[in-house]
Amino acid sequence: MATESSESEEEGKIRGGNDKLIIEDDLREMSKNAAWSVSSCKPGNGVTTLRDDNLETYWQSDGLQPHLINIQFQKKVKLQLVVLYVDFKLDESYTPSKISIRAGDGFHNLKEIKSVELVKPTGWVCLSLSGTDPRETFVNTFMLQIAILSNHLNGRDTHIRQIKVYGPRPNPIPRQPFQFTSMEFLTYSTLR
Repeated sequence: MATESSESEEEGKIRGGNDKLIIEDDLREMSKNAAWSVSSCKPGNGVTTLRDDNLETYWQSDGLQPHLINIQFQKKVKLQLVVLYVDFKLDESYTPSKISIRAGDGFHNLKEIKSVELVKPTGWVCLSLSGTDPRETFVNTFMLQIAILSNHLNGRDTHIRQIKVYGPRPNPIPRQPFQFTSMEFLTYSTLR
């Protein structure tokens, strides 16, 4: 998994953030396979600014909370990590403080799988989607919704500069429960 943001003693609170995004090799970005939508946005600060790989641009909501980011996939996918870039130093009251992550088949059956409180975050914040059971390392879903429930300093609108969603890399050999690492084993891994 990626480098976790520093968590405090209180469960669900995340302080700080990381300047550099470091993701392990066994994860791949799933965001490009999804249809993205937001509940509202200011002109020029829409959903495309969440995905442009530019930390100077940001999505800015426009309206009442909660602010929603919807990520929909055509087929069920395994998701393991959500990474946000937020900057309290630049955005102050626009910076999210409480975030809820929900998953489901569509808008009709979304269930909250993670709720976190961010404390003055600056940088990349990694939110693991794995459950409390150690065997639950990912979420299998058609849709992910990120809800910004409140902002720092009681701000109304929110700024999020980047969002990336990661899932496990697929096994290169179909219908095989384990993964070979050497070329010799890969050569003899199937029968003809």
